[in-house]
Amino acid sequence: MLVKDLYLDCLQNKISSVAHYIYHLLEQQKLSLDDDSSKIDLVEADLQKVEEMIKNDVLGIHKMCVYSLKMNQRDFVFIFAASEVSAIQYYRRTFGNSPLNCHEYPLDFQFYRGNDVISFRDMRQGIEEFPAIAGYFTR
Repeated sequence: MLVKDLYLDCLQNKISSVAHYIYHLLEQQKLSLDDDSSKIDLVEADLQKVEEMIKNDVLGIHKMCVYSLKMNQRDFVFIFAASEVSAIQYYRRTFGNSPLNCHEYPLDFQFYRGNDVISFRDMRQGIEEFPAIAGYFTR
């Protein structure tokens, strides 16, 4: 796999740390987009600069998570948000009360939607504003 393919994959899937490392190595000309990704040597990166780039979100990759918030004993709502606090605040604004609990789910969690299998990561691609409701589940 070429560096440009890995870099594009990281940007599309919002894998911030790896994307920022690659960006830094490209910027320092220690790597080229046409190199094989096996040539990536993270030791060559200035860790402090990369950490600052990630903190400042230089590439505009906003980490987005999905949270399951328990509405009652049977019903749950899944919310895309940047943090647990943000998900709970959005829940309160939307439903007018507090959730019974809140748990983060992995973006790669797969489930059936109709006859298709989809992951939260795939669902997130179509959403433009966050926080947002991803869906509901009833036990």
